[in-house]
Amino acid sequence: MPKARKRKLPIAHIATRVHNPSTDAQSCRTIIRQFHILLKRRRQLETDLNSAIELAEIDHQISSLGGLERYQQMSALGQREERGGGSEKIFIRWMKDLNIRKSESKGKVRLLEVGALMHDNYQSCSSWIEWMPIDLNSRHPQIIEQDFLLMELNEHRQAWDAISLSLVVNFVPEPADRGRMLKLAYDMLVPDGFLFLALPLPCVANSRYMTFDHLKLLMESLGFKQLQERWRTGGKMGYWLYQKKDVLTTAHAFSKKIVLRDGQRNNFAIIVNP
Repeated sequence: MPKARKRKLPIAHIATRVHNPSTDAQSCRTIIRQFHILLKRRRQLETDLNSAIELAEIDHQISSLGGLERYQQMSALGQREERGGGSEKIFIRWMKDLNIRKSESKGKVRLLEVGALMHDNYQSCSSWIEWMPIDLNSRHPQIIEQDFLLMELNEHRQAWDAISLSLVVNFVPEPADRGRMLKLAYDMLVPDGFLFLALPLPCVANSRYMTFDHLKLLMESLGFKQLQERWRTGGKMGYWLYQKKDVLTTAHAFSKKIVLRDGQRNNFAIIVNP
């Protein structure tokens, strides 16, 4: 009797359970992780002319997960305060602590909020902050639908006093594009401008390619001086505030992934190409 052929599993196993707005945190992370796997594989295949069938299968799996709308829904759930969200409150507090307010004659602080899932995160500070929320797939008329990596640099060069990258860099599938995102943020900030970075803590605390010291050195190589840092052992989120300074000449040291720790770790990495 011939052996039964082993059924080929999809790249990312698709959960069949129907979720609702009360989806638990673990389910959110699972679905987001599935999207990351599929999006990364899709990008790898886009330049391969012989991969049309596999690309179609990946697109089908993405659609089965609910498409980008589902991805954003899970991200919005993940931004709830009890799941490490509400990061804008930390950014606002840090800006107030540093007295980052312009005089009335110079106008408001110009803030670019990347990956905004809600349009009114900074409404409480509208008297001194003028913000522009953007996202890949806008869920509100006041959120501009825009890919940050495709923004016209000549139009936005040194145009922003502050940029928020909250739960954004970790959603970019490729390590090199994460580095490009940070470089683009640097170019868009005014001299001495501020960058707010929020990441799931395991991206730094439990990665084989990233540590807290490595992140600090990488950001310094790009020209960012660390002003604030907030995280706790066993916590879910890490927050950092940087100020734009002069670019160092050591960025080439971060042009490839280097194993920094052994053991059971995740593969989060940031690559900075010269």
